[in-house]
Amino acid sequence: MANDNNVGSPAFASLVSPSVQKMTTLGSYVDIQSSGWAQQYLPELYEQEVTRYGDRSVSGFIQMMGAEMPMASDQVIWSEQGRLHLAYQGTINCTNGQVTAIKNIDQPSNAETHAVRKGATVVASIVGGAGTHVCKAQCTIGVEIANDALTLKPYGAKDFDDLPVLAGGDTSVPIKFFVYGSEFQKGSSPMGESIEPKFKTFKNNPLIIKDHFEISGSDTAQIGWIEVSGESGNSGYLWYLKSEGDTRKRFEDYMEMVMIEAEKVASGSDTATKNSELTSIQGSEGLLAAIEARGIVATSQFNAGAEMSEWDEVLTELDKQGAIEENMLFLDRGANLVFDDLLAGISAGSAGGTAYGVFENSEDMALNLGFRGFRRGSYDFYKTDWKYLNNPSTRGLVGGLKGLLVPAGTTSVYDQGLGNAVRRPFLHVRYRASQADDRKLKTWVTGSVGGATSSGVDKMEIHYLSERCLVVQAANNFIKFDS
Repeated sequence: MANDNNVGSPAFASLVSPSVQKMTTLGSYVDIQSSGWAQQYLPELYEQEVTRYGDRSVSGFIQMMGAEMPMASDQVIWSEQGRLHLAYQGTINCTNGQVTAIKNIDQPSNAETHAVRKGATVVASIVGGAGTHVCKAQCTIGVEIANDALTLKPYGAKDFDDLPVLAGGDTSVPIKFFVYGSEFQKGSSPMGESIEPKFKTFKNNPLIIKDHFEISGSDTAQIGWIEVSGESGNSGYLWYLKSEGDTRKRFEDYMEMVMIEAEKVASGSDTATKNSELTSIQGSEGLLAAIEARGIVATSQFNAGAEMSEWDEVLTELDKQGAIEENMLFLDRGANLVFDDLLAGISAGSAGGTAYGVFENSEDMALNLGFRGFRRGSYDFYKTDWKYLNNPSTRGLVGGLKGLLVPAGTTSVYDQGLGNAVRRPFLHVRYRASQADDRKLKTWVTGSVGGATSSGVDKMEIHYLSERCLVVQAANNFIKFDS
């Protein structure tokens, strides 16, 4: 209760504090009973609620970059093509030219059966104690004999141990090589074995998201003096409209945030042992988890004083992947300002002066120090602030994530439901739906209030449910920028 008669005092101001709770509280209202109605003067009341945090919603990322499509299964499976050309790394015995510990260049942590055949010619880079040497060689023993090792014979030397980069004692050294063709003698047999194209299969499963709002019948008829408003568009003098609208908008944000943050339950995890209803949860692969597992993670591009050469390292990584021309950058405030400073310095140097861009480029009106996009090399980048990273009640609270690079455009995939190849955005949401039930965003009302007649309980309950998962195709083209 209020005890101070001075409505301008800090004690009064501290009483009016927003409260996110299941029920309305005294702290959500101005108490004028003891300090207002007991005096002869009517206080000046502002009816409209002040939106001091602006638009509080953080959704919009998925809607901007992807699409939403129905599915009727417990999981979605897709395949992605491998590289066309053969390239590996391993260890070569310089005495006999045998290469072992062969690994694919895209998965250097896993040993792999190679597809290099006898007669194939390769370009090899060998790192010895005295430096690096690039040479040509021919495969004399390939998959016909063993698929976990091969033997190379150099063109420009008798053996590999004659190479100038080898120091004393070098016998087994690292090697990287790729196949550029083949060579056979006259009248020889055809190329042995054949190469089957490789592809990788990925899958994800939808998870169920729920929320719930309830209000008693008496409270729905309680007229308040505050005119409520919110992101959901509800307005009026009924406080439960505000509560229900905020609950719905918060749930809509959750539908997007889950697609970004979701993770698979680790094998042997005791996440679900506290509640018997959660013993079968699987989790789902969200955007951040997909990039960490199959994409690129960068850490130094947005430090203070960053130079364009650091960003060129990103271009080098994109060249190794799909080389998609147009990309979107979703950044937090700090990373966005680093970009602005970097581009402003380049603009000033190349143009011979400061770049003006607001009010018809008039330097007397306004100075534009912000950049919406830029082109570097053969890539276009369009950047924007991502509210999710700046909001102190979402990712802005924990930090660590500076932004994401997301390729724009679509990729061709085979849709089993349609029976043919279709174009899909690299990033899209699949939700459960059928002719009987659409679970994209399911809402239903129970109770005996507000038109509901499903029970004799004197209250209205509004339930929210969605079942969905995120599909991140060609995740090798996505970049996650950590601080």
